[in-house]
Amino acid sequence: MQATGCLGVPTLHKLPSVFMVAALLGLLPLLHSHGLQPNPMLASEAPHHYPAVVRGNEPGDFTSAPPGISEEIHPLSKHSSNHTGNGHSKPEKAFPVLGIDYTRIRIPFEISLWILLACLMKLGFHVIPSVSNIVPESCLLIVVGLLVGGLIKGVGESPPILNSEIFFLFLLPPIILDAGYFLPLRQFTENLGTILIFAVVGTLWNAFFLGGLMYAVCQIGGTGLNHIGLLANLLFGSIISAVDPVAVLAVFEEIHINELLHILVFGESLLNDAVTVVLYHLFEEFANIKQVTIIHILLGFISFFVVSLGGVFIGIIYGIVAAFTSRFTSHIRVIEPLFVFLYSYMAYLSAELFHLSGIMALIAAGVVMRPYVEANISHKSHTTIKYFLKMWSSVSETLIFIFLGVSTVAGKHYWNWTFVISTLLFCLIARVLGVLGLTWFINKFRIVKLTPKDQFIIAYGGLRGAIAFSLCYLLDYSHFNMRDMFLTAIITVIFFTVFVQGMTIRPLVDLLAVKKKQETKRSINEEIHTQFLDHLLTGIEDICGHYGHHHWKDKLNRFNKKYVKKCLIAGERSKEPQLIAFYHKMEMKQAIELVESGGIGKIPSAVSTVSMQNIHPKTLPVERILPALSKDKEEEIRKILRNNLQKTRQRLRSYNRHTLVADPYEEAWNQMLLRRQKVRQLEKKMNNYLTVPAHKVDSPTMSRARIGSDPMAYEPKPDSENLPIITIDPASPQSPESVDLVNEEMKGMSRLPPSPEEDEEGLVMRVKEPSSPGTDDVFTPGTSDSPSNQRMLRCLSDPGPRPEPEEGEPFIPKGQ
Repeated sequence: MQATGCLGVPTLHKLPSVFMVAALLGLLPLLHSHGLQPNPMLASEAPHHYPAVVRGNEPGDFTSAPPGISEEIHPLSKHSSNHTGNGHSKPEKAFPVLGIDYTRIRIPFEISLWILLACLMKLGFHVIPSVSNIVPESCLLIVVGLLVGGLIKGVGESPPILNSEIFFLFLLPPIILDAGYFLPLRQFTENLGTILIFAVVGTLWNAFFLGGLMYAVCQIGGTGLNHIGLLANLLFGSIISAVDPVAVLAVFEEIHINELLHILVFGESLLNDAVTVVLYHLFEEFANIKQVTIIHILLGFISFFVVSLGGVFIGIIYGIVAAFTSRFTSHIRVIEPLFVFLYSYMAYLSAELFHLSGIMALIAAGVVMRPYVEANISHKSHTTIKYFLKMWSSVSETLIFIFLGVSTVAGKHYWNWTFVISTLLFCLIARVLGVLGLTWFINKFRIVKLTPKDQFIIAYGGLRGAIAFSLCYLLDYSHFNMRDMFLTAIITVIFFTVFVQGMTIRPLVDLLAVKKKQETKRSINEEIHTQFLDHLLTGIEDICGHYGHHHWKDKLNRFNKKYVKKCLIAGERSKEPQLIAFYHKMEMKQAIELVESGGIGKIPSAVSTVSMQNIHPKTLPVERILPALSKDKEEEIRKILRNNLQKTRQRLRSYNRHTLVADPYEEAWNQMLLRRQKVRQLEKKMNNYLTVPAHKVDSPTMSRARIGSDPMAYEPKPDSENLPIITIDPASPQSPESVDLVNEEMKGMSRLPPSPEEDEEGLVMRVKEPSSPGTDDVFTPGTSDSPSNQRMLRCLSDPGPRPEPEEGEPFIPKGQ
């Protein structure tokens, strides 16, 4: 019988419902929070029928006093607190056993409830894999937000709306920092040109194409949209045109698409932030200007470079400062992760302070600081940074999608069928046309072309999300009275891309047989050979005089190793190779373990660099189990081997096609190769003259077979001076390689057919003389290396097909 208890299948199906009920019950204080206290900054008021006694400035004590007692007793009063001026006793106030002060803890309590709701929903969805495999997590979270918003509105309260300031300052930075800190740098740099074209040119195309077509739709009579001008439509196009990184991360991480497509779509969603910010502020300012001139357009074009490059510059500065600070944290390991978070967040806030791209500042800070910070901090700090960023970004992503659903219920909407349907249709058309046109141009310069399947996934993966919603919510209602209609159209596009495209992209990937991401890590051998090929391609570029990205990558690595690492990496780790340092560390650890375990006499002689004088054994149990190699330690070994085993580029001098020195051994090698080639050509030519004697009895094959059966039965003939001499090795008479031609008088005899006298006399056999060692049969030809001797050798060494002899039985019986 199978138990259906706490681990049974029926219970698993009930767990999501239990989580949902528990989370919604936890929101009951939030639903009545407005009734308890409209203003969280005010103190709680006492009930009218039983005024509460104020004690120690603590509002909300549950103990009430009789009516008429409203005096506050000063602790420094001359009279006793228990008696009045007339001598009458004053009633004592009971000691407060239980009190309620929800106002003081309202804000952190509600924040904790929302985070708890998000985590419980995330846990409940993954309990049943059948649901999470069909519906993306982002869709389910939006549905939960719709339900919670409807429940809050059903009890007569106004649901909270996703505040744009909270979104941009608190919810978005953890997601971008997690993506930038763990960005696959190799794939990102190799496809940087393609990503920039999609992010800059593609976003500009989407914005102006969509804005222009929407302006044309608004000019059609009977739609009621004639009051929306060109700048307002271009502003709306700039908001809705950008691909959202949060939505892309949520969907693409679930379908496990290959690295190329993932980095193309996700990199586009990261780098298009600068274009979106510039277009948003540009059209917002142009809408308030009476006349737009060429100077305004030129300043807007310059502002794009200022916003993008300024954000990158601020991120690089904070990344270098964070790396330099981590150099001095060897004695205070606890605060190491905090520096990473604080410097990254300060980079984002500093960029937002000057209206620069905060997303690009976060990405630059994470990419710059990571290699140096990881070289300075401990493994525990690295693990803390990794899992805290993953947790923080996951919670922020969950809250964003839940609040999208809640804000949909709480916000004001203005539905216009023409505007909404046109927006959705033109968004899809602009994305498809932009990807097809840009890919046609990009494939002319790419070595690995983007196939039609790749183009379809890139176009289909252009999802919209909360960034467009928050940017639209920031619009001033006094200048843009059509903001409610913009919000309605944006929410419709978000829901369509997340629900329809997000739910169908997984079966489409399976249907088109798109390459998936490799779940297993590459072996050390693959990583070493990849780095070796990088060095090889760099040398080839130097020889050819072509300065490609391998050349500049090598220059940057040399500069980094020679100057930057010495300043940003602590101690000897910047000078000594990591592999040697790690070897000394493991050697010392092995020596200490041998001493502690009492195996000092078993130390191998290879452990010679460790001084054993300062090691004192400790009292440990007799049977001590040595710890196994952890995953973090294994990952460190893999990283060290990958970075240090291939240093061929640094050990060799730089190549230059103008200063190539002639090799003195090149001529000798060429002569040797020519001699080998002549010998091989001679062997091929002699294949045309190979013949086999026709006499069956005295044929070489039969003679060799008889010799193999009894070598001692055949003696050399006395009149065999002018016959060719054949040596037979008695050790293995049946082997064709044991037959060797020693002497033949005339070279011209090889071209003549064998005479009858030679057939009748037969062949003369004698024992083979050992050859002198050190001679080369190719370059030191002797008497046995003539073409006629080779012809005879080939004739005798071709036994033809024969059955295998049984064990202990000769090949041909003697006397046959």
